[in-house]
Amino acid sequence: MYSFFDTHTHLDYLQQATGEPLAQLMQNAQTLEVQKMLIVAVLQRDFKTIEKMTALYPEQLYYGLGLHPLYIKEHQAQDLALLEQALATRSANCTAVAEIGLERAVPELLSEALWRKQCDFFEAQLYLAKKHDLPVNMHSRKSHDQLFSFLKRIDVPKRGVVHGFAGSYDQAKRFVDLGYHIGVGGTITYERANKTRQTIAKLPLDALLLETDSPDMPVFGFQGQPNRPERVAQVFRVLCELRHEPADVIADTLWQNSIAKFV
Repeated sequence: MYSFFDTHTHLDYLQQATGEPLAQLMQNAQTLEVQKMLIVAVLQRDFKTIEKMTALYPEQLYYGLGLHPLYIKEHQAQDLALLEQALATRSANCTAVAEIGLERAVPELLSEALWRKQCDFFEAQLYLAKKHDLPVNMHSRKSHDQLFSFLKRIDVPKRGVVHGFAGSYDQAKRFVDLGYHIGVGGTITYERANKTRQTIAKLPLDALLLETDSPDMPVFGFQGQPNRPERVAQVFRVLCELRHEPADVIADTLWQNSIAKFV
């Protein structure tokens, strides 16, 4: 059997959505060979919850701390200070600054003031990743070009991943050429997502990571239900259909990519 690493989950929010004990969520994932997961934060108030969840399963769970652009209205300057404090005192299982990034698909977050705030928070968190020598796990919706300009200007030595990528090959290749990975999630399980599927089929295998974004980004056939880490196996199956390498090579390469980035 293969070993999978779900490199982008909101396991805290999945637990809230389903009411299932953490032990049950872990068992469900391990049944389908999901051996490790990265839990990413979206709000400062999530930090402690995620840290406590991870401490219960230190061999399987890792976490990232960050302030998500979708919640830019809620974030305060003090949250950046608290993030820096949390990173300075982090446990060994805190292996990323996440989830950070830019959001341009929600019109109400694109007022001049809020876009400036998004950019300021993203830049500040890139510098925190650089200071603490951590990779970043990034949200980017309709903002690939803007995101790229920040990454080109601010050198984050550990690089990171553009999660849930749904863009063109040229956009993805620019990130890859800069040393960043591309997160492969449920989008490729939809046949209509032709551009993304073609992009993922063409990129170098060593530039890819598997993810679910659970409880978001449902895979095909499970629309309307909370997404779960174990469904990374379905993403993997589709990936194997799109790629030319043998399945065991794909699985091993993705596992090694993930371990190198987030363990």
